[in-house]
Amino acid sequence: QVQLVESGGGLLQAGGSLRLSCAASGRTFSSYAMGWFRQAPGKERDFVAAISWSGGSTYYADSVKGRFTISRDNAKNTVYLQMNSLKPEDTAVYYCAADRRGWGTRASGEYEYWGQGTQVTVSS
Repeated sequence: QVQLVESGGGLLQAGGSLRLSCAASGRTFSSYAMGWFRQAPGKERDFVAAISWSGGSTYYADSVKGRFTISRDNAKNTVYLQMNSLKPEDTAVYYCAADRRGWGTRASGEYEYWGQGTQVTVSS
């Protein structure tokens, strides 16, 4: 069982930066791939970024490539999402998720564990 708790969301102006954190419980965190997804009001949950268990492979949605960076610290059981050059269209609830298979995927259905989400609001 893995429990995930996101933090770091907030309200900021376009062009700003924010770093989200996702703290995981459980001894097997380092074997899980981790992903970030987001859901805007009235829309489906979309893939944002994913990272393999070792951190050696990362994947990004086209909409965030070059602006967002996913990373992890297995010693701290934490995954991060650094978000730069934020735009109003980045406004959403951001969720982290864990996939026991370890290699990372864009498919939300492959993730077994989810956090409660953290709100990010970007004003124009």
